[in-house]
Amino acid sequence: MKRMGMIFRAKANKALDRAEDPRETLDYSYQKQLELLQKVRRGVADVATSRKRLELQLNQLQKQSSTLEDQGRKALALGREDLAREALSRRAALQQQVSDLETQHQTLQGEEEKLTLAAQRLQAKVDAFRTRKETIKATYTAAEAQTRIGEAFSGISEEMGDVGMAIQRAEDKTAQLQARAGAIDELLASGALDDSSGLAKDDIQSELDRLSGGTDVELELQRMKAELAGGSSTSKPAIEGGQGQSQAQSKDVTRFDKQ
Repeated sequence: MKRMGMIFRAKANKALDRAEDPRETLDYSYQKQLELLQKVRRGVADVATSRKRLELQLNQLQKQSSTLEDQGRKALALGREDLAREALSRRAALQQQVSDLETQHQTLQGEEEKLTLAAQRLQAKVDAFRTRKETIKATYTAAEAQTRIGEAFSGISEEMGDVGMAIQRAEDKTAQLQARAGAIDELLASGALDDSSGLAKDDIQSELDRLSGGTDVELELQRMKAELAGGSSTSKPAIEGGQGQSQAQSKDVTRFDKQ
């Protein structure tokens, strides 16, 4: 089971490597950094809102404290010491609240400054990462294009490899068909194969046809000469021509037999 798990993880890792695009990974990382920066900015805004709320409360408490102080003075002026004491007691309670709120206000102000500084630093890092990301993406795209061009020129790319194999197969089949056609022609000419169409002739018949054709031409030539020579001399030249041709034919046949 451990071995199977290791094999599965190895194959899954290899598949992920093939599917991973560094440009998409960089874009995803940049998006996550923007989300983090947005959270920090929202934190700064929340702290600033809380600080502003405390400032409003402090202003209200300070106004109430001033009002109670004025009321104490008026009570003393009117001879109501008890009212003056009550007003001062309330003012003392308000002063304690003001002191607590001022402490919280200082704490929130410090947190706001820290978050603001962190947001500024993070913004600078995000800007620097964006610049480097775009540079890496452009370099990767250029390298990928250069690799594909090189593979295409060298013929080792998958597409060009398929084209090269197809061309090689076509050339091999063409050469095979040409060799087969030449072999068949040679076999037909030598008589080792019979022509089922009946158009092919053996060498003897071919020679006889050639001689017959030559005789017919000579006879036609003698006939035309006889017509030109006129009336009475037509038969004799034709006969002599025929005898001459017969003797020539006999000589050709005899020469063919000797061959």
